[in-house]
Amino acid sequence: MSLAMNEAIPTILGAFNEDPAVRVVVMTGAGDKAFVSGADISEFEAHRSSPETIAEFDRIGDLAARAFADLEKPLIAMIRGFCMGGGLMTAMRADIRIASDDSQFGVPAAKLGLGYGFGGVKSLMDLVGPAYAREILFTGGRFSAEEAWRMGLVNRVVAVEELEPSVRELASTIAANAPMTVNTLRVAVNEALRDPGRRDLEKVERMVEACFASDDYKEGRRAFMEKRKPEFIGR
Repeated sequence: MSLAMNEAIPTILGAFNEDPAVRVVVMTGAGDKAFVSGADISEFEAHRSSPETIAEFDRIGDLAARAFADLEKPLIAMIRGFCMGGGLMTAMRADIRIASDDSQFGVPAAKLGLGYGFGGVKSLMDLVGPAYAREILFTGGRFSAEEAWRMGLVNRVVAVEELEPSVRELASTIAANAPMTVNTLRVAVNEALRDPGRRDLEKVERMVEACFASDDYKEGRRAFMEKRKPEFIGR
């Protein structure tokens, strides 16, 4: 996970947010060896070797994290191979994680001697609970896909050859639903995960009201009464 990748995330996700044709976003690694194998350690000397460079590195990472949080469309992580360190943190920002059975997971910060911030620790704890979070962080070890599923790191583990078909089927199912409702639900879940004092409940309420005022709500009611599949248009 290079600095350039983190810098590009806000622009990419912002474009998805603005494109009404995009109903679901799927992120995956290039090739079959890794989802993301972790931070690019070769960049540490230039970008994480002094208080100033570390602060800038963290600022860029925070902007990327904010872009994930601000995405108003469902995000699926399709994971194959290594999903380590910053890669695991990236996968955790997805709403749903589907992994192949040859995937491996871990946070090797303790093996590198680097500092690991509160935000990453809390995100991991929120997902798997404090006991598993301690095991993952304190050991710095690698965990199999089956272990990751048992801990709650991933929603589902499938055979390698079933990974892409499974994700496509899931994405198609979600995309067929009313986009405004699904997007509102994603925002509501994310707000519920925030500290109470930082929740934007007014935003959620505005989105809920927009759903009830939408053409899709009318279409959903009509389709139900007419016993047919609804054709949602996202407005």
